[in-house]
Amino acid sequence: MTKPIDLASLTAPPQPRAVGPEAEADYRVVRQTLERITRDWRDQPGLEQLAREAGLQPIQLQRVFSRWAGLTPKQFLQAITLDHAKALLRDAASVLDTSYDVGLSGPARLHDLFVTHEAMTPGAYRSRGAGLTISYGFHPSPFGSVLLMVTDKGVAGLAFADPGEERAALEDMRARWPAASYVENAAATAPYAERIFDPSKWTEDTPLNIVLIGTDFEIKVWQTLLKIPMGRATTYSHIASDLGRPTAARAVGTAVGRNPISFVVPCHRVLGKQGNLCGYHWGLTRKRAILGWESGLSGPVLESV
Repeated sequence: MTKPIDLASLTAPPQPRAVGPEAEADYRVVRQTLERITRDWRDQPGLEQLAREAGLQPIQLQRVFSRWAGLTPKQFLQAITLDHAKALLRDAASVLDTSYDVGLSGPARLHDLFVTHEAMTPGAYRSRGAGLTISYGFHPSPFGSVLLMVTDKGVAGLAFADPGEERAALEDMRARWPAASYVENAAATAPYAERIFDPSKWTEDTPLNIVLIGTDFEIKVWQTLLKIPMGRATTYSHIASDLGRPTAARAVGTAVGRNPISFVVPCHRVLGKQGNLCGYHWGLTRKRAILGWESGLSGPVLESV
């Protein structure tokens, strides 16, 4: 079991443990790296980048940092991110208890209130997509390559893909509606990609249309996700309670994992009961990056780290 990490002590400037040029040099490196991670944790800087900035090889920085701080740069970055996640979670109960009142003001309302959705009928879902024509295309995004799938009613799917895994991402999404007809048409999906990842285009006058295709229960869960404001988070058990099924946290987790419109339907804002990030279909690193990006838009949750 990993012992708790005292972020307050880690974010304070480290004190030299010995006298001499080598110790002083190590001290400067560790202090610089701590300050860099603390300041720019939302960017999720990697070990190679941090080492390059410190003028060391990655393995050298790893050893020096671990010796002084008691954990690796990656572990410190994860601790900072987890602390942020717990801060998000502290507001979750009040959000759910008030049935997600939309009396919120400011940038926290962005994105979520500018999305309008409709659900396909249960019959359309049971037909496995028969009769649907879905256009798809791959586009760059702040979080890697993104696969967008659209129908004549709006966005039906959004998935992320790491380099070389585009085909696997496409097959994963196609398996959700195997009887649908698929047409590769990046020209049709490009405008959606541009709107989704550009906050300046999140306007109330022209909401983004999305189509939810799933079981009745899945759609209820996804509709609940749409009510979580940016800069906030919730848990599987809170969602289950909000749906009137307090013992269905596991089923909620399954439905969240099957969310077909990642990022737009913010399944990344669901955390574990203790505030841990838990699983994410497109990888925890990407989940951390999205939460950090949103925090930068809605205002930092932590006053200082």
